[in-house]
Amino acid sequence: MACSIRPTLSSFRFSTVASRSLSRPFLRLPSITTRALGESNRLRATGMVRRDGNFMRVMASQASTAASPENTLEWVKQDKRRMLHVVYRVGDLDRTIKFYTECLGMKLLRKRDIPEERYTNAFLGYGPEDSHFVIELTYNYGVDKYDIGAGFGHFGIAVDDVAKTVELIRAKGGKITREPGPVKGGSTVIAFIEDPDGYKFELLERGPTPEPLCQVMLRVGDLKRSIEFYEKAFGMELLRTRDNPEYKYTIAMMGYGPEDKSTVLELTYNYGVKEYDKGNAYAQIAIGTDDVYKTAEAVKLAGGKITREPGPLPGINTKITACLDPDGWKTVFVDNVDFLKELE
Repeated sequence: MACSIRPTLSSFRFSTVASRSLSRPFLRLPSITTRALGESNRLRATGMVRRDGNFMRVMASQASTAASPENTLEWVKQDKRRMLHVVYRVGDLDRTIKFYTECLGMKLLRKRDIPEERYTNAFLGYGPEDSHFVIELTYNYGVDKYDIGAGFGHFGIAVDDVAKTVELIRAKGGKITREPGPVKGGSTVIAFIEDPDGYKFELLERGPTPEPLCQVMLRVGDLKRSIEFYEKAFGMELLRTRDNPEYKYTIAMMGYGPEDKSTVLELTYNYGVKEYDKGNAYAQIAIGTDDVYKTAEAVKLAGGKITREPGPLPGINTKITACLDPDGWKTVFVDNVDFLKELE
């Protein structure tokens, strides 16, 4: 079954497109980055490269400067990054769209069917993709069930009234797994529900917010390691941590803005648990960046694994790179300008 499952649109495009080897450079310059070599080859093809040592030494110097670890990691902190969407698989697309729109108040933003590849995508959220974090659902023809695994936790949605939202979901036949009430050790009113595929959603009672789809929770095996990775490679800020020794877990909230105004990543460490079964349902998060090439270098410097080398996708020319964090959670970085062009 695993071989027959079609990945999500983003996952498939990013993970199955083979990396194309670059043309061999005119001179052997180990310090020149992939990006610089690509530019050198492009200029050479148009006759703009002077084949003298001075030019190539300048190229090498510029590439070496751009690729220095200090510059790359400092650049990450200044990069204009935003969480774009989360990607996962569902067994009945129409059923899930109906649940999200009628029970959770989301809007169907767009839908795309790819019959030659036997899958359909639907994008849902609380605002347009160019300014909001959204959900990208994937339905693979003929696959009606997936294993969510133990590593994925939940999505968070901020609502004005948790109790009213729960009653609406109950009336529509939704599953309530935690009745409304204050969070343990705090005052925020929350509830937990499940969608038709078993994905968990935490409802958080908050005032008006520009980003109602506010959390993605993933479990990790070493919280300190994960915090350092997401700070260093992703440029995220550690917003807060909370330890709960009574229930033997610690959480860390990380993101590109405050929790009440932007989507955050909630990392959870359960005492003594080092790794999790990730199943085959949850796929990845996509994040916007101004430079996928520098992003890939930063991920490598921080100890992450690049699964798709940076570069344009065939056919649409959107530049992307894909990577795994220390726990194997996948993230795709997408060029900011190219992403907006795709939406057009």
